[in-house]
This record gives sequence, structure tokens and C-alpha cells, in this order.
Amino acid sequence: MPGQLPGQLAGALPGQLRAVQGTFEELGTPLRDVTFVVVDLETTGGTPADGITEIGAVKVRAGRRLGEFQTLVNPGNPIPAFIQVMTGITDGMVASAPRIESALPAFLEFAAGSVLVAHNAPFDVGFLKAACAATGRAWPGFAAVDTVKLARGVVTRDEAPNCKLGTLAPLFGSPTTPNHRALSDARATVDVLHGLLERLGPMGITTLEELLGYSAKVRPEQRRKRYLAAGLPTEPGVYRFEDARGEVLYVGTSGNIRDRVRTYFTASELRTRMAEMVGLAERVVPIVCAHKLEASVRELRLIAEHKPRYNRRSRFPERMVWLKLTEETFPRLSVVRQVRPDEAHLGPFGSARVAEEAMTAAHEAFRIRQCRQPLSLRRTVPACVLAEMGRCNAPCEGRESPAEYAEHADGVRTAMESDARELVTRLRARIEALSAEGRYEDAARHRDRLAAFARTAARMQRLRGLTRCPELVAARPARDGGWDIAVVRHGRLAAATVAPHARAVLGAVAAAQATAATVLPGTGPLPAASAEETETILRWLEQPGTRLVALEGEWSSPLHGAGRWHAWLAAADAHRDTSREDDRPRGRLPRRR
Repeated sequence: MPGQLPGQLAGALPGQLRAVQGTFEELGTPLRDVTFVVVDLETTGGTPADGITEIGAVKVRAGRRLGEFQTLVNPGNPIPAFIQVMTGITDGMVASAPRIESALPAFLEFAAGSVLVAHNAPFDVGFLKAACAATGRAWPGFAAVDTVKLARGVVTRDEAPNCKLGTLAPLFGSPTTPNHRALSDARATVDVLHGLLERLGPMGITTLEELLGYSAKVRPEQRRKRYLAAGLPTEPGVYRFEDARGEVLYVGTSGNIRDRVRTYFTASELRTRMAEMVGLAERVVPIVCAHKLEASVRELRLIAEHKPRYNRRSRFPERMVWLKLTEETFPRLSVVRQVRPDEAHLGPFGSARVAEEAMTAAHEAFRIRQCRQPLSLRRTVPACVLAEMGRCNAPCEGRESPAEYAEHADGVRTAMESDARELVTRLRARIEALSAEGRYEDAARHRDRLAAFARTAARMQRLRGLTRCPELVAARPARDGGWDIAVVRHGRLAAATVAPHARAVLGAVAAAQATAATVLPGTGPLPAASAEETETILRWLEQPGTRLVALEGEWSSPLHGAGRWHAWLAAADAHRDTSREDDRPRGRLPRRR
């Protein structure tokens, strides 16, 4: 919301929690206001490459027939004998008929502004699209309703053995008997359509949008909840599905809250978990935002706060792990969950396994100790097998002084924070040597470890460039001619607003800065926000057209940071995915009798 105080970013806006009972008209176009053109084609074959021999159509609205269209079409080639027998349309009948170049524009004019209906619509629409392409015309983009698809959802096997037009027409009392002539079949389809709509009405299908999204796979309890979308705003923002007790079930975001929520009650929502969630939901709470960036940030914060059971991503940012270089005489690497001051950290990692892969990469590049016991200059302990293998210089036995050991620790710290060239160079040389020896599995393991380290280091260094800035203000053009404005402090969104036009940007920026939340930075690379929030802000800042309005501090990334190897990382990911695909079993497993 323009002018919204950023301190309220994690909660609902005042005045937006009142329940509003809307009407069905708010949800879409009522079916009584829709003009349908029921069309049927006769053709010379079963593929769009074949010709059309007849077009028949009936225009209806609110149950009344408004007009009819019928014409024979000269396909330009002989009609197969079995088609002539089936349809009764002969070569002689179409000899003087117009070609499709003349017949098609007349039909398109008749059907303009309507919704097409056909029995097996993909067949008829496919022929019409092919005819438009062949005659150099653009397809008008008609919405299409398939009466076969509708019938499969509402007609039972006890009523009809199949969903053919000849079977459904008498079932719905059509006075017209389908006879493979275009206009007769279109008239019969009109009666079938009206019969189907009568059955769909009690199921809650009352608008064009619901009809187009109808599927028998949508459970009735899911479809009945469509009233939850009534009265929702059409602005960008966040929405919360809540159950009867007020528990947040799911949090989502959209550029148009109402349109997005409506999709949860139609066939466009294919996730089983979402159908289950809709069955439990009793209300949808909208939170209007100034623009999409604020909506995305609110979504992340609300998910982290409420941890909705039907959200799978971003629920537990506190479970992220870090790789730290300890502060002691002989530092070592350790996987931790807490970031402490005055220690070098790398992360966050999504799992301890990936963190351990990155740690192994550092161990392979630098001879930093891997033992966990504290070491003292006054007392030595026996070295482990790693010293015998030449992978550690055994500071535990006094073979290496603190100053000499510091070179290894400094190498790891530098690779984590600013310059990964030495680590990457050493490990890539090792990978190439293993590949030359034919040890491809070992090379792949080293590649994955290096990728885990370099990818996380590149991400952290990119985030730290923004989190070091006490304040950054940016604006980017909106679709309506205005400007979306964001105030970011230490990588956290502190304020969001909009300016209606370019001349109002500076005034809106000043107001946003004055009301922005005070952000007190903590410790570590992410002192004020989660990695996902800062990364979301970075993606918004990096979009074309974004303008930097004000900056306090320095926004930069290290010249020799891990990000310079993004091309190598992309190639490593591609090779890994290919290897996994090759390892999958091919074909079907043999069945036991």
C-alpha cells in the first residue's frame, strides 16, 4: 500500500480484514451474458491438413438463438468416397461452392466477439486455425468450450454408454437428429450445451471463467469454496488461506490477488495438496501491497512467521546452516547454525550435507586441519593419518608454527569472502588430472564439492554487497506509467511505495525515507534479513530499467569473487544433471507372474 509503514510489513493492513460478501458477477462473466457460437465442420479427412467441405454454426445467448450460419466449401480436391457416403456431400455439390479463402472470413465475422462451442472442440478449432494459417489470417483467439469434456464430467455411464453427439442429443431432448451435416449437428450441439449447463449450474458453474476451467477432476468441495474469492482486491499483494480457528494454512502472492485466488477452485490447480488445503479453508485474508517486490517480501516474512503447513518453501529460514572458520590459534572449519561476530562465515546452506561438501573442497585446496580437538602451543598430541597422507602439516605435533599455519587459514578465509581464484584453480587442476587418469567418478565428486563451495560463496558475496549498504533507494517504471519505489537498509526492505508519475518520484522517495523502518544490523553476512529476502530484492534491483535514486555506503562485489565462475558452475550443473539422467533405469522393469 502506498505510504504503508514498513513496520507492518509482516501483518495485515488496517481495514482489510473485514469480510465482504460479493456477488457472482464479481467473480467473472455470468453465463447469461455470454454469446456462444456453436460450430460444426464437415471435412475430407481427420487432420487439419485435410480440407473443409461445410461450415455450420448457431449463435445463442441466454438460451435464445440469435442466428445461424451455413455454407458448403470447395476443398480444392476430390472428396473421398467413404466421406461422401457418410456426410452425403459430393464433389458435385461443392463444385460451385466458395473456397475457404472466401468462406472463412464470413464465418469469422459471424463469430466475432463470441465463445466457440463444439462437440470435440479440438477437432473443429484445429481445422479453423489451420485454415487461418493457410489463408494468411491471424487466429482471433476465440475461447473454446468442448461439450465432450463437459459431458464426461456430468453424464454417467448409466445414462449414456458414451459421449457421442448422436447419443447425447436424444438424452437432452434435442428435436434435431445429428446426421453428419454441419448445421444439423450444430443445432443438436446447442441443445446438448443447454442441457449440460443446466446440470453444471447446481455445481456452482455460473460464469464463463468457471466453465472454461471446469474439469471433472476438481472435487466438489474444492469448487464450492469459490465464494472465498468474492470481494478480493485486484491489486498486487499477499493472500492468506485460514481455517475456522484462524490458523494460517497457506500464504501466496500475486500481481492480482482476486484472479490468483480464483484459480484454486478450478481445473488449473493440479496440486493435490492445494485441493486438500482449499477443503479446510474458511476465509482468505488479502494484504494489498504497493508493488510486487513488497508482496514477495511480505510472503517470505509471513511464511517464516506462521510456518503454514501447505507451504513447502521458505518455512524454516532458521534451519539454514553455515560454514565458519573458528577463531583460535589453529583455526578449523565447522558447520554451525548460529553466526557469531569476528568469525569468517560461508553460507547459508540449505542442508548440512551441502555444507560438508563445501568444507571438503576447502580441505582439498588448503592444508587446514580437520580434527576437532582444541590445540595448544604448550602441549602436543600425536598426529592423525591425514598427516601421513600429506593432507595436513600436523600443527598438533608442532611441525608448523601458528604463523605458518595462518597462511592456510588465510587462504580459506580469502576464498570465502573475496578471492576464490586459488581454491578454484587447485581443485580444477585436480579434476582435470583425475579425468586424464580415467577416474571419472572421483573427478565428478571433486566437481560437485567445488561447485558447492563456489556457488555458495558467489551467492554470499553478492548478498554482502547489498547488506553492507546502510541505505539504498531505487525506483523502477511500472506498467501504468508510475514508478515503484523501494527503500532497502542493510539488505532488508524498509519501505515500499509508488509514485504516479516521474515528477512525483523525489517527493515519494523523501516520504518513504522519512517513514521507513529503522534497521539495526546484527552480525554476519546477513545482518538484518533472510538470504531469500535479500536475494529477492537483488533480483528486483537487477531488472532492466531500475534506477538507483540514493545510496549510502558502497554497493559492490569483489572483483575476483566466486561469481566470476558462473559459466563453469552452469556447465557443472548440466553435467551433473546429465549423469543423473544416464543413471536412471531404462524401459520397464520385468513383471513377475
